[in-house]
Amino acid sequence: MKGKPTIFSKMIALIVLLLAPVLFLYIYTNKVSMDVVREEIQSSSLSQLSFFLQQFDTTVEQLAMFPGILGSDPYLREFVDRRSDKPYDKLKEQTRLMQKLSLQSVSSAWTNELTLFLPEDRMVISSNLFKEYDPEDVRKFAPLTDWTYDMTVRSDARQPGSRFTRQIVDPVGAKEASDIDAMIQVSFPAANVSSMLDQVKMGGKGDPFLYRTGLPPIGSGTLDKESVEALLPVLNGQQMKESGHLVTAIAGRQVAVYYVKSKQLGWYLVDYVPVDSILAPIRKSNTMFYMTIGMLLASSLMAAYLLYRNVQKPIRKLVHGVQLLKKGDLSARIRYRPHNEFDFLFERFNEMAEQIQDLVQRVYAEKLRLNEATLKQLQAQINPHFLYNSLFFIINTAMLQDTKAVVAMAQNLAEYYRYTTRMEERTAPLREELKLVGNYLAIHNLRLQRLHYEIDVPEAMQELPLPRLLLQPIVENAIVHGIDNKPGDGLIRITGSMYDDSCEIVVDDNGAGMSDEALAGLEQQLALPVEATAGFGVWNVHKRLHYAFGESSGLRLSHSPLGGIRVTLTWRRDSAHGAAIDRG
Repeated sequence: MKGKPTIFSKMIALIVLLLAPVLFLYIYTNKVSMDVVREEIQSSSLSQLSFFLQQFDTTVEQLAMFPGILGSDPYLREFVDRRSDKPYDKLKEQTRLMQKLSLQSVSSAWTNELTLFLPEDRMVISSNLFKEYDPEDVRKFAPLTDWTYDMTVRSDARQPGSRFTRQIVDPVGAKEASDIDAMIQVSFPAANVSSMLDQVKMGGKGDPFLYRTGLPPIGSGTLDKESVEALLPVLNGQQMKESGHLVTAIAGRQVAVYYVKSKQLGWYLVDYVPVDSILAPIRKSNTMFYMTIGMLLASSLMAAYLLYRNVQKPIRKLVHGVQLLKKGDLSARIRYRPHNEFDFLFERFNEMAEQIQDLVQRVYAEKLRLNEATLKQLQAQINPHFLYNSLFFIINTAMLQDTKAVVAMAQNLAEYYRYTTRMEERTAPLREELKLVGNYLAIHNLRLQRLHYEIDVPEAMQELPLPRLLLQPIVENAIVHGIDNKPGDGLIRITGSMYDDSCEIVVDDNGAGMSDEALAGLEQQLALPVEATAGFGVWNVHKRLHYAFGESSGLRLSHSPLGGIRVTLTWRRDSAHGAAIDRG
């Protein structure tokens, strides 16, 4: 048993072989899953930002339309074009416009201010009752038509803090404050944005904020200012598109950053999420998987150890006893008691050993010697009688200076006789037998120039052990008694098949063939003893198969579909009869 792998080591190897593909497949699928999760989270985050920004832009766009709506209002146009000099009428018109501005203002969900500036009268009418006229408002925003961000803190604002403003002027296209007759302005505080971001942040893991280069970010009420301040230099260094994402490090943690640009304000809605929080569920499942693998490995090792203690050791004792019997030590007995089911097996083994010892002493040894002598005699009878013809072919071909033919004949002849003269080896794999037949057929093909052959035997079947020189006599018989007696090209086909309990090799030829009577007579001769037959070709092979594999093995003769004779070699695959090969 030394140097051979034990069941314990095989179990360990089997466990590794079973777990390694599972572990490799899990690592691969986990990597694919993480990539898919990243892509899905990226797509989902961008979609959520886009959806929120679409609502945001819709509200801003609605506010942006207020100045245009009011600018086309007939009452406002009449008030701007023909202002009354009567104080009562003037106050009445102002009150009506203030109500209209207030109604228009409250139609939006956001807090906002609608204001009418009249520079010539230094007058302001606004939805904010506390709004005061400031000529700086006109001078500052007169040339602008888009939303602007004003960080000036105003005491007359409805809500303090930074604001977004947008206005239209009359006449349209005025560039200087002195050219403006009227200006309608809409504004809303940045607090509206913060309120919406608070709603977005609820239930999420991100921290969204509005960003524009050179301006302070606008975030929710719980904005993490330190993280955002650390993120701003990264955003400032990026060439940001309409939407996108990037991965960067903040305070030693990797974060995934997503952004979408607002079409109304021109600001970017930015959100960032720590990568570890995104992948936390997957990593948790990874940890659980590896723990499970570890527990499974530990359980497998424990099971392997128990198997080794309760099965492997008794089997080793049994195998050692069988090996002693094989070596001829018929006094071998198993003294080990595992205190399990092997006790019964060991008792039967000891009884069998005693019976074998008695049998060998009286009968079996003599029978083995007789069979061995018979097999050696039969194998010695296989005489390569075509040697002389082959040598004469080499001589004649050499005189014709056909070097290739001489080399081919010599090589095949050398391989043939190297195999046939190794008498110390009684068995050989079927692969070597087929190679010998190939050399033999190649020699005949060089001589006859009209012999063709096909060999089709399954790869697994070619490793089976067989008594040496089984196929060559069959092929020789097909050439000598079949193909040589028929003009034209000759063909020999060798095929193999494996079944559950037997193997089969079929040798077909297209030779002259035999009549039914002659074929039946030849099959009858296969059953004759050695004293009653004069031939050793087919009969030799038939008897050797009997000796090696039992009475159910041997040859069958029949007519071949190719026109000649079919010889079928059949033998059993069970180990009981296969062991006879080694003894023979």
